[in-house]
Amino acid sequence: MGLLLLLLLLGQGQNPETFQFLCDPKKSGSDAPATSVHSLRPSDIRFVAGIGDVETVTDSGTAGAEEHCRTRTRPQQACVDVVTALSDIIRHFNPSVLRPVCPLGERAVPHSAAEDLWAQAKELVRSMQENQQLDFQNDWKLINVFFTNTNHCHLCLFTQQQRHVTGGMDQLTRMLDYLLQEVPKAFVNLVDLSEVVGVSPWRQGTQLSPAAEPCTCSGDTSKLSKLVAQWSYQESWERLLASSKYNEQESFAVVFQPFFYETALSPRSEEWPLQDATTLALNLWNSMMQPAGQKDEPFRANERRLTKCPSQENPYLFTYSNSDYLPTLTNLHEKSEVTDGAEIRCLDKDPSDRIPTSVHRLKAADIKVIGALGDSLTAGNGAGSRPGDILDVFTQYRGLSWSVGGDGNLSTVTTLANILREFNPSLKGFSVGTGKENSPGAFLNQAVAGNVAGDLTVQARRLVDLMQNDTLIDFQQDWKIITMFIGGNDLCDFCNNPAHYSPQNFTDNIRKALDILHAEVPRAFVNLVKVLEITDLRELYNEKKVSCPRLILRNLCPCVLTPEENSTELAALIEVNRRYQEMTHQLVESGRYDTREDFTVVLQPFFEKVDMPKTSEGLPDSSFFAPDCFHFSRKSHAHAASGLWTNMLEPVGQKTTRHDFESKINITCPNEAWPFLRTYKNSVQGHGSHLLCEDRAPSASPPTSVHSLRPADIRVVAALGDSLTAGNGIGSKPGDLPDVTTQYRGLSYSSGGDGSLETVTTLPNILRKFNGYLTGYALGTGGANDTNAFLNQAVPGAKAEELAGQVQALVQRMKDDHRVNFHEDWKVITVQIGGSDLCDYCTDSNLYSAANFFAHLREALDILHREVPRALVNLVDFMSPSVMRQAFLGSPDTCPAQQASIFCNCVLTPRENSQELARLEVVTRAYQSSMRELVESGRYDTREDFSVVLQPFFHSVRLPLLEDGRPDTSLFAPDCIHPSQKFHSQLARALWVNMLEPLGRKTDTLDLTADVALSCPTQNEPFLRTVRNSNYTYPTQPAVENWGSDFLCMGWSPSSSVPTSVHELRPADIRVVAALGDSLTTAVGARPSNSSDLLVSWRGLSWSVGGDGALETHTTLPNILKKFNPRIFGFSTGTQEETAGLNVAVEGARARDMPAQARDLVERMKNSPEVNLEEDWKLITLFIGGNDLCHYCENPEAHSPGEYVRHIQQALDILYELPRAFVNVVQVMELAGLHQGQGGKCDMPLAAQSNCSCFRRSQENMLEMQELKQVNWNFQSGVSRFSYWHQYLQREDFTVVVQPFFQNTLVPLDERGGADLTFFSEDCFHFSERGHAEMAIALWNNMLEPVGRKTTSNNFTYSRTKLKCPSPERPYLHTLRNSQLLQDPAEAEAGPAVLSWAAPVAAGGGLVVGVGSVMAWRAVRRRQRGNLSTRF
Repeated sequence: MGLLLLLLLLGQGQNPETFQFLCDPKKSGSDAPATSVHSLRPSDIRFVAGIGDVETVTDSGTAGAEEHCRTRTRPQQACVDVVTALSDIIRHFNPSVLRPVCPLGERAVPHSAAEDLWAQAKELVRSMQENQQLDFQNDWKLINVFFTNTNHCHLCLFTQQQRHVTGGMDQLTRMLDYLLQEVPKAFVNLVDLSEVVGVSPWRQGTQLSPAAEPCTCSGDTSKLSKLVAQWSYQESWERLLASSKYNEQESFAVVFQPFFYETALSPRSEEWPLQDATTLALNLWNSMMQPAGQKDEPFRANERRLTKCPSQENPYLFTYSNSDYLPTLTNLHEKSEVTDGAEIRCLDKDPSDRIPTSVHRLKAADIKVIGALGDSLTAGNGAGSRPGDILDVFTQYRGLSWSVGGDGNLSTVTTLANILREFNPSLKGFSVGTGKENSPGAFLNQAVAGNVAGDLTVQARRLVDLMQNDTLIDFQQDWKIITMFIGGNDLCDFCNNPAHYSPQNFTDNIRKALDILHAEVPRAFVNLVKVLEITDLRELYNEKKVSCPRLILRNLCPCVLTPEENSTELAALIEVNRRYQEMTHQLVESGRYDTREDFTVVLQPFFEKVDMPKTSEGLPDSSFFAPDCFHFSRKSHAHAASGLWTNMLEPVGQKTTRHDFESKINITCPNEAWPFLRTYKNSVQGHGSHLLCEDRAPSASPPTSVHSLRPADIRVVAALGDSLTAGNGIGSKPGDLPDVTTQYRGLSYSSGGDGSLETVTTLPNILRKFNGYLTGYALGTGGANDTNAFLNQAVPGAKAEELAGQVQALVQRMKDDHRVNFHEDWKVITVQIGGSDLCDYCTDSNLYSAANFFAHLREALDILHREVPRALVNLVDFMSPSVMRQAFLGSPDTCPAQQASIFCNCVLTPRENSQELARLEVVTRAYQSSMRELVESGRYDTREDFSVVLQPFFHSVRLPLLEDGRPDTSLFAPDCIHPSQKFHSQLARALWVNMLEPLGRKTDTLDLTADVALSCPTQNEPFLRTVRNSNYTYPTQPAVENWGSDFLCMGWSPSSSVPTSVHELRPADIRVVAALGDSLTTAVGARPSNSSDLLVSWRGLSWSVGGDGALETHTTLPNILKKFNPRIFGFSTGTQEETAGLNVAVEGARARDMPAQARDLVERMKNSPEVNLEEDWKLITLFIGGNDLCHYCENPEAHSPGEYVRHIQQALDILYELPRAFVNVVQVMELAGLHQGQGGKCDMPLAAQSNCSCFRRSQENMLEMQELKQVNWNFQSGVSRFSYWHQYLQREDFTVVVQPFFQNTLVPLDERGGADLTFFSEDCFHFSERGHAEMAIALWNNMLEPVGRKTTSNNFTYSRTKLKCPSPERPYLHTLRNSQLLQDPAEAEAGPAVLSWAAPVAAGGGLVVGVGSVMAWRAVRRRQRGNLSTRF
């Protein structure tokens, strides 16, 4: 490959583009020729030559050694190849450069290296003098002298290197002297190819050291030793050349060009370097472009790199003079100022009164033995080295080691051992002086330079043996401090073997070493120091203004220093560094080493976040490093000792994670109130908790299913709710009632992130033990809109109706915040609502009904389900009113009882055993039932990445009592309503436990005095529990025994006297009930028939007038009214005509029959002895229109909307004769939707499918169907104006109110999306008893709603608590006037001209449209009318 490339580069077939040459020759300086070798530019060079033997391999493939032997290039030809390639680079700057030359160096008789080089030099000078194209005296020449070594003394220690370099220089002197004397204007590269060009086993080439005199390296053979020797060898050559006569002239210079591989070399007895001449030349050129003393670019064996370019600032070839070269080892005799001592001023330095038996009661003075494990940072490499003395980095200054060194005392040397000796001067185990781990002074410092985590078990075994066998140590009784610090070398080599240095292997190796200590060492406190953030080393390496041996640095830590900025390699390293820290954190916090009272491991994190210390000029401060710029100087060792000591005294969860290396060293004293070294168990303070989970790992890959979600997979936490979640009063001091308005969100049980788990127990702080990168939690205090609230969007006082707004705000925040990957991050969202609704329930039982609570909660959860990916939603119960009452009313001296009505009126003010309180308990159960019903419906289990789980721990709360029987108010804020931090801590623990408990076995009680231990995921059950991974089936809803309703209304007494105005009519004032209509009012088919006969009319179940049974079993309007007035009259019972009461409806009736029914009703009332016609208030419901629509197509004129309205008006005019009457006119339902919705799923093709021919035929013709819908709507809008009809507004004791609940009612659907036939009778057309109950509820609720704001649709969901109640503010049945749509009676008498309501206008417009449509339809075709028998 090299030979072929050479041919391409030469004249025959030369292709300059073979090089990735990006230099601009015009930027390399002025056009004036150089007068000095120190200002020599590439464009000044006219001639390139080489002497010495260069051997290369022609192919860098994977051929075997035998093939390499056959293809090795002849030395002279290889030399020509290299200088030709180098000449080609220079040709870009100077196209007139001449053909290069390599004189023949072979002789018939073997010569010494010096003789061979001298002979080649003479031949080179002769050829240059004879070259007619070269101006020998004036042209600048580039001469390259190639040489190699066979004995590898360049990899030996300093004394051997010095002897070898001096000897090598002696052999080069004759040749260099000759060139200096004979060649004017020359730049000489002295190129050492010892590590690049393979030496043939059958010929030695140009070798400065004969093979007969091998150099045997002695001493350290570690990677560090080799690298320092490598650098020292280069430095020795450069120092020798820089001070030689060869660099004293202006026309001649010799520069050493080293070639070292990327990583430290091992002897190459079997390995051939696979290089071609072009790569060799390119590396040589790039070396020439680096200043002398800074040639640290490694030689990469198989990489073709870009050509370096001269800069405008430095356009010349670098010499020792123009590089401002200063030898690194010139100031070795200068002593650096030592200022790393410290002083300690602790008053209490005494040991415990008795030798402690628990590691959690251990004082500093109790420590008798100290030891350490680790790598060169603990061994102390270079800690005491003088600046610039790089060779001394080999020395292990164990007596200065930060964690275990014992040189001097604290006033002169700051180490952990010297700090502890201030408390116990008899401390044993510390290391002194210098030496390796097996030296006498090392003692219990068993760290080994160059070790990685995999070597720790050997160190741990050796340490245990030393302690057991030392007669000065009482192994069983003495308390021991052991510090373990490892990981730098693992990270430095990670990229070379990612599997071997994986975070899992790293953690496993540490675990094995700790397991040995845990199993065998009694009475031990182990510091596991978190691996440092190593990437800051790059800042020191990249700062060229700081003098560092970059060759050593690069090869010591290639995986940290060689990746490009923003590269994937660097990102991978940073992630591994993070995972090292995170997984060791999880290992220690798993509780694995807290199983014995006399042993613990504590993670000390002061190295977690490291900032490079800086000088006053803002440069990295190299004084904190040994001369190799990698290891710590004694200055850093002192700071590390201070940081470790400080960490040991800080509670877990509050430990410093960023030590300030630039600050003055300050030795902290133990806390007088708590003088013990901090452990996980003794750090749990106040409201903190201890988590003993061993397995804290996330899933191997991010899960796609919420049912496979581990705690560590959670990335985002959020919360919604009211003041309990907002944190009102959590941190308030006792008695500070005004402070309850402060929202302590950072302490909130479900979303607070203040402190750590050891001090503050919250769900986020628990989850942060599994994933340190959790986000979303709130901090400090403030409102929902404050930045620190983050994803806690709870609002004090919020009710269920406001929950949807919170959800929308939360979703937007998650989408907008860069910390949240909305589509990828798994989220836990905790929802708790309902307390504020109950507090105001009695003020408006309709607004805060269980049905509304259900609807609002469903709306909010629907938004989450629809819009939020990857979410687990905790739905938490609210606090029981009984607990609130017990705490508030049970401590009148402590709680602000006089403000009960302000805080929570409906819960705190009702008397014990009162009906109001009983009603509140019923509503509470209805709320809870609604939550359970919503979750168990399966509505939110339709997506794989989303689920809602009901966490029932708050369902039943046990409030502790004091000795005097009063409740313990320390669990509450000063208002005795909101929970205190103590209470919130228990809530967080209970929520966490619930989340790990399978459905069906979740704890539904909360004992506030219990010691609730934090549960852990297990190997068999590692997931947060959902319905699916719990193998749980929601209980099937028990068969509904009846369609009755619960009556939850309070204050249902009648008016104090019989009202004279219909606008002041209360439900309890109603004495008579009656109804007009068709088969829907006679309740045809309300129950299944027992024969094939025609369906039976169950009048006693009729929605508007039936009175069978009681409300608890049958929901009808009369049964509701019976709760207000048990003496009501007129309702129908049973199925017989004789018991129909005042139900005058007739099957098959149409609007034209309404006047006759009205006349019949009036006569019945007049003739009934039970009715006091003049005094009794009457409630009459008129509902008609189904048959009119079914028969419309037979005779559109007879059944037109106009006729429909006219007939109803006639009936109302007749009813107007009755005194004291309230008339409901119910709008006809939309029948088209009813028939279309069933889709032919009925078992019996009865009336709906076969007899209502207008709808049956219209389904086959869209034009007809649209027309029927228009007529249907015109029917509805036509009757809507009766509420505003002027003649019905004239009397004070009469009104007509249109009830529109059927206006937009659609067919109810079942779980499969089909029509829910349980609402219909066997003919799929009439209503069943369930349907009648729904109609009764809807009618009743309409009657309590103001005109103009009435519900126009019906919610077909089963609930026994859907009935609304009159309120103290609105106790009357609503009319136009008491709905405040009329200002006074006088306005009513002005007639409809003064009314500008939208409904009448719409009705009129609808009639016009209807008439036009009818005419168009009739013009299209006329149909044969059959005999239709469908009846309502």
